[in-house]
Amino acid sequence: MTGTTIADLRREYARASLDERGVAADPIVQFRRWLDEAVAAAVLEPTGMTLATAGADGAPSARVVLLKGLDERGFAFYTDYRSRKGQELTENPRAGLCFWWSELERQVRVTGAVERVSREESEAYYASRPLGSRLGAWASHQSHVIPGREWLEAQLAQAESRFGGGEPPLPPHWGGFRVRPERIEFWQGRPSRLHDRIRYTMEGGVWKVERLAP
Repeated sequence: MTGTTIADLRREYARASLDERGVAADPIVQFRRWLDEAVAAAVLEPTGMTLATAGADGAPSARVVLLKGLDERGFAFYTDYRSRKGQELTENPRAGLCFWWSELERQVRVTGAVERVSREESEAYYASRPLGSRLGAWASHQSHVIPGREWLEAQLAQAESRFGGGEPPLPPHWGGFRVRPERIEFWQGRPSRLHDRIRYTMEGGVWKVERLAP
C-alpha cells in the first residue's frame, strides 16, 4: 500500500519570531495584538478555541467553541449550562483554552479558573444573537441523546410557536462562562522546531514573563 504517511506531513515554520523583550507587559494586550493580526490575515475562525475541561472523575474532554468576550477579567464563551462542558465546569471550575492560527504559525494556550458571567452579560449577548440561534437554545438540550433530527426540528417548531414570532427571553439554562487566566503562553513557530515560547504567569497580582524551551 502506497500513499502519504503522517510522518511525511512535515512543515518548516519561518514566518515570524517572538522575543520576550518585545511583548506587552500584559498578556491580554499581547493577545489582542495577535488576534487583530489573525483577523487582518483572514484566518478562518480567528476566535475559534479548543476548550479543555474535566469533570469530578478527572476524565478530560475537549471541543472547539468561539470566544465571545475578552477583557481584563478573561476569556468568555456561551453555552447550555446542562451540556457536558457546562456540567464539567460546574463540577471542576478550571479549564484550558488553545487558539491555533495556522496561517500565522501561532498558538496561544490559556489556563485558569472558571466562573459564570453575570446574568446581565448573558442577557446582553443572547439578545445580540440571530433569532434562529436564540430559539435553538430553547429547542436543544445540548449533549443529551435525542431520537433523531426530526425530533429536534419539532422542538424548534414548538419554540417558534411558544414565542409567537416575538422575542424569546434568555433561557434559564443558558449563559456564559469566563476563564480567568493564571497562565498564558504565546507560541510562534520557528525553523528546525526551535519554536519561540513566551509564558506569562500571574504571581502576586503581577504577570511574570519567561521564555520556555521549545
